[in-house]
Amino acid sequence: MSQTAKLKIKLFADGADLVGISEMAKNPSISGFTTNPTLMKKAGVSDYKAFALQALQIVPDRPVSFEVFADDFPTMEKQAFEIASWGKNVNVKIPVMNTKGEFAGPLIKTLSHSGVKVNVTALMTIDQVRAVEENLSGDTESIVSVFAGRIADTGVDPLPVMEEAVRILKRKPKAELIWASPRELLNIFQADSVGCHIITATNDILNKMSLVGKDLHRFSIETVEMFYKDATAAGFKIQV
Repeated sequence: MSQTAKLKIKLFADGADLVGISEMAKNPSISGFTTNPTLMKKAGVSDYKAFALQALQIVPDRPVSFEVFADDFPTMEKQAFEIASWGKNVNVKIPVMNTKGEFAGPLIKTLSHSGVKVNVTALMTIDQVRAVEENLSGDTESIVSVFAGRIADTGVDPLPVMEEAVRILKRKPKAELIWASPRELLNIFQADSVGCHIITATNDILNKMSLVGKDLHRFSIETVEMFYKDATAAGFKIQV
């Protein structure tokens, strides 16, 4: 059995380019999709709802997450119910706090207990995971996105954090944990090893799945060949 076939974790594609979403939608190993306002801005999206509805036409059969973008909770709530109405496979991304640092717990509770499938995003601490879990309905599917990649960017090992997050969310069987913002393909195997339900990754990371199990000696030769060909093509010369 190949290494990828042994994976229990679900792969979600993270992006806001409709061409890229379409390409990933053809891949049966991709179980869902996530977006965020930053990725949408980078992709040149100008009409939020039009983009979302196009994405949902491409992906009618797997979860797709779209994020609210207001900074006050009453407006977030209105946006959340509107976004949820766009499709049965929609998860509404709610930031764990607003820009003032105010916890979104009451909003998360209202939405989750109203049947909205939330994707609570931008978590980075165990205390945040505990607080979010307490506000999730046990009857509604939900996702909790812990930004393991950003935790690692600070020099902190995210594995113990993610392992504890998995344990906490067992109290809510309909809640799934996402390893968010991965930095390399290895993170998929790390996330799987601690029991994360989902990892969401950009297409450039997901496209490296073809390298899994590659012979490292062969990979070394190919790397040397690349350096040699590029030096030759550039016309580099050293007088010796």
